[in-house]
Amino acid sequence: MPVITFSRNVFLPLTTVCANACGYCSFKSCVADGCVMPKEEVISTLERGAAFSCTEALFTFGERPEREAGFTAYINRMGYPDILSYCKDMSRYAISLGILPHTNAGILTYEELEDLRPVNASMGLMLETTAAIPAHAHSPGKDPAVRIEMMENAGRLKIPFTTGLLLGIGETREDRIESLEVIRDLHKRYGHIQEVIVQNFCPKPGTEMASCPGASTEVIADTIRLAKEILPSDVSIQIPPNLADASLLLDLGVTDLGGVSPVTIDYINPEHLWPALDALKETSRGYELRERLCIYEKYCDPAWVAPELFGLVSELAKKVY
Repeated sequence: MPVITFSRNVFLPLTTVCANACGYCSFKSCVADGCVMPKEEVISTLERGAAFSCTEALFTFGERPEREAGFTAYINRMGYPDILSYCKDMSRYAISLGILPHTNAGILTYEELEDLRPVNASMGLMLETTAAIPAHAHSPGKDPAVRIEMMENAGRLKIPFTTGLLLGIGETREDRIESLEVIRDLHKRYGHIQEVIVQNFCPKPGTEMASCPGASTEVIADTIRLAKEILPSDVSIQIPPNLADASLLLDLGVTDLGGVSPVTIDYINPEHLWPALDALKETSRGYELRERLCIYEKYCDPAWVAPELFGLVSELAKKVY
């Protein structure tokens, strides 16, 4: 029986302040009271995650929030010089509970990636598209060259990495092919791309692209087929089961259903609830649904895991793999 995997995670958006202004995003917020997730809330959420046997702490936040006027005062008030320091501290707390951190923070420098590596089992950045599109006109961090450079730096640092495409944001089929080929070539060079997410954009009220239809099931299906054809066989193809009808797509080459949380919502797409585990089993009928870590089995090796994390990774790997 073919296998479909998923990760049991807890989702922690440390801040929604962001230097980018994408035409389809409703995640971004202004600098104001409550724009940083309080430490007490992060800790209590992690503890609930541990109680529900979550193995992944997904830390996300807006890119370069310090570039937004007034944000630094809020993070300083919490006792941290910047958001990355806060993320590192909360990552250490997750590790103390037996949960592996996975950070998706937007664009990071080589030095920042290196600094976060000892407290992250894996990291991620959506490529989204290699195309220059109007939706990214006010988002310097969405420059494809900048994103590719960060993915390359992650490879140099041997960080197990997640990336993906965002469909229906103004790209063409040829753009999707090019994006997949870029990811393929990075993986051939460094071997660090563990999974590629094929994610459909969901229109949000109040955004510039609220009236755009998003990607059809046919486009999603075609992109999955392209991914299976273009990507190396050791790269997992993931679809988010709360955003698309996975039961229509699994047979096309999907091997993973991503992170699913029994504790938190999908803060990027809050209107789309995570399926319960029983529903996930129903969706994947005909497949063996198997839990995984945020770091795939082949990367649970000292070459890919920082010494500070290797003990916990090994302990969890024995239970899961």
